[in-house]
Formats: sequence, C-alpha cells, structure tokens
Amino acid sequence: MNWLEPFQFEFFRNGTLVAVLVGGMCGLIGVYIVLRGMSYIGHGLSHAIFGGAVVSFVMQWNFYLGAGIWGFIAALLINQTVRRTKINADAAIGVITTASFAVGVALISRYRRFTRSFDAALFGNILGVTAQDVAVVAIVAMVVTIFIFFMYKQLLFTTFDAEVARVYGVRTEWIDTLFALVLAAALIASMQILGVTLIAAALVIPAITARLLTDSFNRMILLSVGLGMVSGFLGMVISYYIDVASGATIVMLQAALFGLVLAITSIQKQAERRLIHTHV
Repeated sequence: MNWLEPFQFEFFRNGTLVAVLVGGMCGLIGVYIVLRGMSYIGHGLSHAIFGGAVVSFVMQWNFYLGAGIWGFIAALLINQTVRRTKINADAAIGVITTASFAVGVALISRYRRFTRSFDAALFGNILGVTAQDVAVVAIVAMVVTIFIFFMYKQLLFTTFDAEVARVYGVRTEWIDTLFALVLAAALIASMQILGVTLIAAALVIPAITARLLTDSFNRMILLSVGLGMVSGFLGMVISYYIDVASGATIVMLQAALFGLVLAITSIQKQAERRLIHTHV
C-alpha cells in the first residue's frame, strides 16, 4: 500500500491540511470547554450557526459572512442571557440554538432548495474544500491561537475559579464574551469541514482523552492539540483507503483513541488499587 498515493491529488492535500488545522484548533479550544463543563455549547452553537448558513444561502450572501454574523449573535445572546437572568447556561444554549436551527429547517422546507451546500453544513465535505476555505481555516486557527496565547492567564484563572478571578481584577465577563466569539469563529470555519453533526465530538473527544492522560494543564493542552492534529491527518488517509466519509472517519478514530486510553488508564488504576490493598 502506497501511503503517499492520495497526496498526488490537490483536493486531498487541501482536505488533509484543513483537517489537521481544524483538529488542532478544536483540540485547543476543547480543553477550556471540557474544564468549564461546557461540552454542550459546541453542539448547540453549531446548530445555531446552521440557521445562519441557511439564511445566507436564501439571501445569497457569502457563507462565512451570513453564518459568521448569525453565530456571533447567538454566542452573545447565550452569554448575556446567562449573565442577566436566572437561566442556567444549558437552558439558554438549548433555547437559543434550537430556535436558530428551527429557523434553518423552516427556511429549507419553505424554499425546497436543499443543495449540496447544506449537505456539507450538516455532514461536512472535507474533500470539497477550496483554496478560500483553506485560507479561512488557517486565519481563524491563527486568531484562536493568538487569543489563547495572550489571554492564557486570564482564561486559566476564569476557567478554574471565576469568583476569585473577579476579586483579583480579572474582567471575567469580557473574557467569557471573547471566548464565546472565538468559539463561534472556530465553529464557523469548521462547519463545512466536519459538519454540524460532528463538530461537537471534535471539540470534546481530544480534550477528554488528554485529561485522562495528565493532570497538568499545560500538558493537557499540548496533548489535546496533538491528538486533534494527528487524528485529522490519519483519519484522512484511512478514509481514502476504506472509502468512508472523511469527517466521520476522523471522529471515529478520535473515539477509538479515547476508548483505548480509557481502557489502559482503568487497568492501571485497578492495578494501583490492588497494590495498595496488598501493602495494607
């Protein structure tokens, strides 16, 4: 088997590049999402952005413009609803994002023009990415990385103890709002790559896997980013040879790695308990 064979095709090279970029970007953001207990927001926001994608198609706007505006508004609405009312985050996410998704479904049923663009939005279409898509993903990945680099201490403080962070002068409201906007941007850039149905998994699985492997925050970030990028690359290659959708293959590979790490760590913990009991 020639592992270099698929890379002779430009569409595959583009697809692999964005898969690695999206994998690393989702792995980076996913650490904060998992540690904050916000796993549901990735799933919810991706559904909200789908509504924006439909609106942009109906209004004949650029996909990134329409979905971007819609996604940012949804992120801000969720953030402000949680801060200004007694509604919990999961409830706010559920109401706002499902309503947005319903708008998209309603427009599709009204105009009856369900095209390949929506197939890509729902299920992803890595092999259909253009040079423009590669550029957008690269720019967003760079912006996300720069944001987390410069806001590292504030994000760390806010993630683990928001109350104490406020006492020390950290403007947690602004940090949460900016993080929500950065997350929305990452989801918009990733939507046509992984689709609405798979983005949440790409955000959560590498970070959870990394959490099983280490208690160090810094190492968790490095492991999560590395797992996201490696699974993106290997998932693309494997999908080419087994002829399965690339996005689904990437997520299944991530899930398999999670299962393997979970099994190994569980066995190790059981062995440690037996050793302790033996000495006692």
